Amino acid sequence: MMTQVWDTLPQVLIDGLTLGAIYAIIALGYTMVYGILELINFAHGEIFMAGAFIGTAVLIGLTGLGWVAVMPAIFILLLVLVITGGLTGMLGMGIERLAYRPLRKASKLITLITAIGVSFLLQDIVRFITETQQNNYIVNTPSLFPGSLSISGLNIRYSFLVVIIVAILMMVALEFFVNRTKWGLAMRAVAQDQDTASLMSVNVNKVISVTFFVGSALGGATGVLFAIHYGTIDPYIGFILGLKAFTAAVLGGIGNIRGAMAGGMLLGLLEMFAAANLSAITAGLLSSEYKDVFAFAILILVLIFRPEGLFGRAAIEKV
Repeated sequence: MMTQVWDTLPQVLIDGLTLGAIYAIIALGYTMVYGILELINFAHGEIFMAGAFIGTAVLIGLTGLGWVAVMPAIFILLLVLVITGGLTGMLGMGIERLAYRPLRKASKLITLITAIGVSFLLQDIVRFITETQQNNYIVNTPSLFPGSLSISGLNIRYSFLVVIIVAILMMVALEFFVNRTKWGLAMRAVAQDQDTASLMSVNVNKVISVTFFVGSALGGATGVLFAIHYGTIDPYIGFILGLKAFTAAVLGGIGNIRGAMAGGMLLGLLEMFAAANLSAITAGLLSSEYKDVFAFAILILVLIFRPEGLFGRAAIEKV
């Protein structure tokens, strides 16, 4: 058993880091909104899903125009990421303005139900549009980075390298934005005390809108990375991935940006480890389909002994 675990470990690390990076960036959207509003934005997973579809549509359009054949793939990717991030950022701002802001003084349960309703609404809108266009809600994504490297039997896809590098850059950029810019300072002030921040000439509504824009833009860009790496998307990918990303945020410490990053990476590694080795560990009793049970069991154990998460339930201003 130990031999099999050791043999699969390098591939598990690669697959786990890829999935974990996606979880981590989605988790950032949850933790940023929670850090400021103490709102669990369950529609964030669907913004990720919308980003995957928007990015795929843009990519298919560029392919039809012949851009992919004549321009470097990395340039095409950056263009798609910028367009998709801008559109999903505005989508997030619109959702905040129309669905959440009128309920800001309502009970947390009402805003939670509203977020779930927005989630289902986005799912059905994307499914309706997709089925209208192609009579099928499952979409195959054009490959920007085909091929892979093989090193001592280890298969490393080029798209893996792209996902990891871009994900790290987005995390570093967010860390810089929150801790080194005026908008980041305003976000930390609002997270600490909205009333005092407003007395200090901080436009609270604008800061919250910017928070939704940044979180949604990152989520949409992550949807593009997911579509490019995995190749197939549907309107329901945001539900389970969003739920796991929220779990990652809780695992790291909800409201803690660095905790969300670490929690996402850890959850991705645990899930891929279970997918590769769960059958061997349990002597065939549990198949790889039970990988989620393994990952969530670890989460439960962590929260039993450390309810605030691995990195503490720090607010965004303490990052």
